[in-house]
Amino acid sequence: MNTLVEKQLAKEPNKKIQYATIALIVIGMFIWSLTAIKINKTSTDGSQVALNILKGIVTPDLNFLFDFSSTGVAYLLFETICIGFLGTILGSIFSIPIAFLMSPSIMPKPVYVLTRFLVVIIRTVPALVYGLMFVRVTGTGPFAGVMTMSVTSIGMVSRLYVDAIETIDTGVLESMSSIGATTFDKIRFGILPQLLSNFVSITIYRFDMNLRDATILGLVGAGGIGSPLMFAINGYKWNQVGSILIGLIVLILIVEVVSNKIRAKLING
Repeated sequence: MNTLVEKQLAKEPNKKIQYATIALIVIGMFIWSLTAIKINKTSTDGSQVALNILKGIVTPDLNFLFDFSSTGVAYLLFETICIGFLGTILGSIFSIPIAFLMSPSIMPKPVYVLTRFLVVIIRTVPALVYGLMFVRVTGTGPFAGVMTMSVTSIGMVSRLYVDAIETIDTGVLESMSSIGATTFDKIRFGILPQLLSNFVSITIYRFDMNLRDATILGLVGAGGIGSPLMFAINGYKWNQVGSILIGLIVLILIVEVVSNKIRAKLING
């Protein structure tokens, strides 16, 4: 018996050369990538700007930070949350039918292949590009940010929804088929109850991402706190920059803690 095991082990291919080749390729790509980075481009002005930002965080503009008017940090953070939340909800709602159309276990091959191709196209375009396009179409403001968040959410959320759909218990569907249930009945009573917790967890995870993206979208005029941040940086108002960054840090930490707890409860049942 031991002899047979040793013979089988002897037939195991030697992967040392394979691993060494992969390591050399990765190291070569890393060295090649370093050639595109010009460290000597860093100037004394850039170092001074970084130092000023740090000083602004240490000594923020408290009046701006605790200003609850439409131009204060609190209101701008609230607007950013609304953009991320609405964009996530709309994107998640549209992702549900798209995810079922992408599922190989439910739809015929031509349908799910075409749907997956369209979703890949949606995912290819960066969020900033969508933001610039919607700003041109709808004008500057939160609505452009919501539309951008919705479209970018579809690309990721629908893909994760499909992974959840493919792990469902098909025995339930077979039982429903035996009693003459329609496709809609299978989805409504056999699939959605199994997917609800996973769908909610994925949606919350995407909301975390959208909240950060909503800040960046403000830089192109799509609402939120990004635009005031850019204006403050361009105007060298480092105390206001510090106030905005502090507000963002606190907001992200709160959302991170709450969302992690909710997702943990959903996963653990």
